[in-house]
Amino acid sequence: MSERNNIDIDYVANLARLELTADEKAKFSGQLEDILKYFDKLNTIDVSGEEPMAHPFPVFNVLGEDKPSATLSQEDALANAPKQRNQQLVVPKVVE
Repeated sequence: MSERNNIDIDYVANLARLELTADEKAKFSGQLEDILKYFDKLNTIDVSGEEPMAHPFPVFNVLGEDKPSATLSQEDALANAPKQRNQQLVVPKVVE
């Protein structure tokens, strides 16, 4: 294994903004060590002939074609508005 014999679990918990009990630190330290061992195992695989990819399968745009369609009139759009003024929606202020 590489230079990761002792994981500073306090440092990792601080990075993740976690407060861990002593039992949790012992448990998660072992689990993290197992994960890092698995990465060491994966690093031994020769992938020099493999092309990098973002997805295991080809990704295509599955959205429908954009087609113009009928829209609501201004009166219909404002018909159920709780508040309106000058033919516009009135919403609560969110920025001061």
